[in-house]
Amino acid sequence: MSHPYHHAISSAKKHGGRWEDYIEIHNWFDETKAHFPDMRHRALRHHSEGIFWCEQKFGTVVKNSDYKLVPVRTIAEQHLMEDVGFIPTIADYLKEMNLTNWMFKPGEGRKLLQEIKEEKLDYDKETIDQLV
Repeated sequence: MSHPYHHAISSAKKHGGRWEDYIEIHNWFDETKAHFPDMRHRALRHHSEGIFWCEQKFGTVVKNSDYKLVPVRTIAEQHLMEDVGFIPTIADYLKEMNLTNWMFKPGEGRKLLQEIKEEKLDYDKETIDQLV
């Protein structure tokens, strides 16, 4: 589908109520287009864990304007099925990602770990002083 509005209409058709009852959920899935405006934006939320993130954000159920309680997970699964055709995992996306050199370069963390080790900053100095 091309827009969250169309997903919301589909949800209303399937579960009752109005499209406005579902638009926040569908907007949440697609707001990652602001960061990456092509189909690769889906790697950020269009996966099985994204369904559970959605449920954490919006709750277990939404009450539509017909007063029907609809599971958020069901709405999220519908979004993915309409967009991708199945429910991928994060691993499905990551296994297609190419590794590049910047991913292997050590950051400042290794330098800091060496300083911590040399200066023994990760020891409880009071306990060590008592032992000596």
